[in-house]
Amino acid sequence: MRNLYTELKRLVGGKPRQVGDVISVGDVVTVALLGGGEIKVIGVAEVGQRVFIRDGVVEGPAPDLPMELIEI
Repeated sequence: MRNLYTELKRLVGGKPRQVGDVISVGDVVTVALLGGGEIKVIGVAEVGQRVFIRDGVVEGPAPDLPMELIEI
């Protein structure tokens, strides 16, 4: 018999990936999220760079595409 909780975790995935613009770099990287707010994360990035963030870590550069917010 399969474990339904394990199946649900597999479908939902892990932590959400966010996108933001780097506004300062020091011991930690401060990122302004595109949806609003700021977050401090660990990683390597340059000021002005758009990055992917997951679970408090910079995953890498993100494409600089326009963002469209749609409220449901």
